Amino acid sequence: MRCLVAVLLAGAGAASPARAQPAPVSPVSSVRVTGDARVTARPDRVQIDIGVTTRAAQSQEAASQNARQVDAVLAAVRKATGPAADLKTISYSLNPTYQYHPKGEEPTITGYSAVNVVQVTLDDLARIGTVIDSATQAGANHVQGIQFTLRDQDAVRAEALRQAATRARAEAEVLAAALGLKVVRVLAVEENSPRVMPVRAYLGGQRTMATAAAPTPVEAGTLDVTADVMLTVEVSPTAR
Repeated sequence: MRCLVAVLLAGAGAASPARAQPAPVSPVSSVRVTGDARVTARPDRVQIDIGVTTRAAQSQEAASQNARQVDAVLAAVRKATGPAADLKTISYSLNPTYQYHPKGEEPTITGYSAVNVVQVTLDDLARIGTVIDSATQAGANHVQGIQFTLRDQDAVRAEALRQAATRARAEAEVLAAALGLKVVRVLAVEENSPRVMPVRAYLGGQRTMATAAAPTPVEAGTLDVTADVMLTVEVSPTAR
């Protein structure tokens, strides 16, 4: 046993040659730049938020009146848009209304208010005015907002990213040249997801049957898609 241990120790000592030290790594000189881009596009989709508000002395009465008016509004909107539009309820509330008294007295419930907001998504922008007019004539008493967007945002987002990356690379080249350097390679790329900035249009006041005789004019305009790209590039001295 002693001989075996001695052999193992000797073998262990013999099997441990001096390790070569790694060569020092030269630090990499780098430059970080940011490029941004804004791409303008014409919207081809619209979302219209149409609301019905009803008030009554009892909560059930307010809810029932609201349901009847909303059904009438939905039927009118479907008739105006055909099967192409998408309709969905985005909010519903039923709350008491109060009369507040001076001198810190407890408020008194005077009735109930039911609010149902339906969002209409439509790709035929020429029908916007017709949809609003049909809805108000059927019982809708407020249009909360109109938002224009894109059916397919991928192509516009890709173009915004391409332009942002191109600008970032160009800025890196200019900055490196100004410092007497050259760009060797790209070390890292960071991008913020392109942001589509929808265009919102608001109608002043409430649109009622009395004002619905004239078609409602709505202009879509344009929307912007923005992107930011950050590049980290390796630079080295230019050859003299």
